[in-house]
Amino acid sequence: MVVCGLACWRCRWLLPLLLGLAIIMGIIALAGRGWLESESEPYVQQASLWESCTRGDGDLNWNCESLMDYGWGRAAAATYLVGFVILVICFALAVIAFSIEILRFNFVRGIGGLLFVVAAFQIIGLVIYPVKFTEEIPLTGDNMFSWAYGFGWASTVVVIGCAFFFCCLPNWEDEVLGNIKPTYYYSSPERAPYLN
Repeated sequence: MVVCGLACWRCRWLLPLLLGLAIIMGIIALAGRGWLESESEPYVQQASLWESCTRGDGDLNWNCESLMDYGWGRAAAATYLVGFVILVICFALAVIAFSIEILRFNFVRGIGGLLFVVAAFQIIGLVIYPVKFTEEIPLTGDNMFSWAYGFGWASTVVVIGCAFFFCCLPNWEDEVLGNIKPTYYYSSPERAPYLN
């Protein structure tokens, strides 16, 4: 019988790997131009976290305006970016925590707490953006919040899951480190009459 779960020594790198995945998704969200896009042709509207672009039906060039001119645009970008920076710091701390024997479980709960802060910052940015964008930017045609915005939410969901695991991981420190002896269950002949 093979049991991995948290008790597997090789599985200790799973949480830093998931944080690395959240960082990659966060980079895609920060750099992507697909926060808001036209739902169908003609594609006349697209927006990123940083700017909003429109074009006429026959025009090939995009006319862009910076969202940093709006207070809510700066707030959305700043909160998401602060969360992303803290996420990178948590990733570095997680790699250190799982690399050095002495430090492994001393600050793992602290990393979990920081990850909850990351999730709070990212959620604030991801909620401010669509609410204020649809209120203050004139939209052309049918639009949808698209793939880059989805990567922002995916990063946040992974961060929340990792935060729970980092907070709960010290409860299983002995299992992860392999310090617990296996328990064997057997029954005596008096309790197992079928063996006679």
